[in-house]
Amino acid sequence: MSLEIRGRIVSATSIFDDGVVSIRADRIERVRSLTDWVVAHPDSTVPPFSGTLLPGLVDIHNHGGFGHRFDTVDADEARAAAEFHHRRGSTTVLASVVTGPATDMIAHVATLRALAADGTVAGIHAEGPFLAAARCGAQDPRYLRDPDLELTERLLAAADGHLRVMTLAPELPGFDTVAQRLSERDVVVSLGHSDTDFTRFQQALRPNGFGSLVTHLANGMPPLHHRTPGPVAAALVAAARRQVVVELIGDGVHIDSGFGALVFATAPGQVALITDAMQAAGMPDGEYQLGPQVVHVVDGVARISNGSIAGGTANLLRCLAWAVRECGVPLREAVLAATSVPAAAAGLSDVGDLEADHFADLLIVDDNLELRRVLRRGQLLT
Repeated sequence: MSLEIRGRIVSATSIFDDGVVSIRADRIERVRSLTDWVVAHPDSTVPPFSGTLLPGLVDIHNHGGFGHRFDTVDADEARAAAEFHHRRGSTTVLASVVTGPATDMIAHVATLRALAADGTVAGIHAEGPFLAAARCGAQDPRYLRDPDLELTERLLAAADGHLRVMTLAPELPGFDTVAQRLSERDVVVSLGHSDTDFTRFQQALRPNGFGSLVTHLANGMPPLHHRTPGPVAAALVAAARRQVVVELIGDGVHIDSGFGALVFATAPGQVALITDAMQAAGMPDGEYQLGPQVVHVVDGVARISNGSIAGGTANLLRCLAWAVRECGVPLREAVLAATSVPAAAAGLSDVGDLEADHFADLLIVDDNLELRRVLRRGQLLT
């Protein structure tokens, strides 16, 4: 099947006010200006202008949605969570699991492995259990532990090559050993849920350390202060030097738009927008679950009983729009933060851009960034 889609194209490698994306089967065949397309097809009907064309969005930190969870042993439930986000424009999703009993985490990872193998999700992100208790957020403190090589090996075995990212606190005993092992297995080491100081966090980041990603910057770490700059400042310095990528939860709840503007201005091209979405994304207020923790959603904000925010309820397109409207980020930079930057940070190929030989993952949006259509692997979802 071949398909020609015309519109304003905004992606990492292609910028056209009026261009055409040519699709054959599940891949992009070519991206070019309308003028070049007409020259190549002099006898063909010009495709109608559809709107703004963006690459399918890439969400590398996502716990579920539409009443479904990724921390489950029910593959159908996990599949439904992924498909909900696909329909909302996140055509590539990493399935995130949270801290819990070791046996549960291993079972969840093993369940997700099959969905990663068939392409439903792009891989697995383990957020825990090697996290700092003082900054655990909605992670259940009962199951936190110091980095443990034996448990790491069990998680790696359960994932069978599909563990893409793991979040660790760098100050914990055993961090260096586990981080090195993850790197040897091509797992991205992401620093987060950390209570350490500027120096220790900086030492754990590239180029001297193993960390190439920072989990939801400013959430799950001490606040930025001019006399105790902490992990936030260390991460921003490394990102400004283009050594690491920092995640931002762009739902308008987890961080203020002024902080978002600061991060984008400090480290352009090194910011990955994420949802940190959980079961309640796309659902009404009520009671939900995140790992072993009960979560209450009121006015769209998810919290556990102690008041800590417990994941997000937004989709990634909404986060992209927040960056543009509330943080003043130029459209292309915001698009890259939701597509090519997270794809590269998580080591994902063939996604995150509109270019030849990439998967035919594409969004059509209007001038207000409202979703019109989603194509995933060349198939129309909405």
